[in-house]
Amino acid sequence: MTTARSQLISVNATPYYHCVSRCVRRSFLCGYDALTQTSYEHRRGWVENRLKQVAGVFCIDICAYAIMSNHYHVVLHINEARANQLSDLEVIERWLILHRPPVLIQRFVSGETSSETEQKACLAMIQSWRERLCSISWFMRLLNQFIAIEANREDDCTGHFWEGRFKSQALLDEKALAAAMAYVDLNPVRAGIADTPESSDFTSVKSRIQSIRKGEVTAPSLFPFAGHPRSEMPEGLPFCLSDYLELVDWTGRHLKENPSEYVQSRQPPILERLGFGTQIWLNTCTQIEKGPLIGTTIAIQFALPHLKRQRRIGLQIP
Repeated sequence: MTTARSQLISVNATPYYHCVSRCVRRSFLCGYDALTQTSYEHRRGWVENRLKQVAGVFCIDICAYAIMSNHYHVVLHINEARANQLSDLEVIERWLILHRPPVLIQRFVSGETSSETEQKACLAMIQSWRERLCSISWFMRLLNQFIAIEANREDDCTGHFWEGRFKSQALLDEKALAAAMAYVDLNPVRAGIADTPESSDFTSVKSRIQSIRKGEVTAPSLFPFAGHPRSEMPEGLPFCLSDYLELVDWTGRHLKENPSEYVQSRQPPILERLGFGTQIWLNTCTQIEKGPLIGTTIAIQFALPHLKRQRRIGLQIP
């Protein structure tokens, strides 16, 4: 039995979520299918471009992503405050980038709606769109629907391209967020298709590194790093970019080894700040996809009523 999305996603519990979509077919989303000797590598660009396009419309930020051969990962941040700050016309402009305008909305924008009933209908529609602009379900729907249509057209077939629903996990605290982002960015390294984070094609960590090399302050289309939590915290991830890149590099090196046989004399400072021991961090980074909730026991307990749950389930981080 599937779980209601209201029990998986609630901005009152956390604005951060790890989502995964997998192909249902034998054929690949991307990469090379040795059985049919067909390359689907170009589809990685489809997913990456569409992901950034949808994020540019929605009030949802991309924290991390990795596009693999038959699935992709994203870590998303729901920016409800930004959605509430949009004017009605800004909501309309954003929504119509990806949708055809209803006749009534066209008349509303042109100032041709005269009756109170029409005005109320337009405002109700705009409010619905405002809510959808910070809905992960709608975000994933518009991302996956586009890719499925393009893939079906290219494969000259019909039917389901994705599994019935995308998988989502609530990231309830800084520990969970850091672990999920590192897990996503290191997917190609862990799968053995890349040696280092900077050589991992179609990942957010490579995009961030490329931006640094270009002298850009932040990577385009990605949620920026704001530094350590503090008063008057600017919008962004609660880490320093340099700390995070060091953490990803350190973790990637040790995921290739047997963590149980490795004794680290110097771990990245960010692990100390988050209260992670070396072994606990490495174990967490290999078990992220276990359960719908990720966080400390206290964080999970706090989130349960917001997610309409009673039992503590998921990955509990010490």
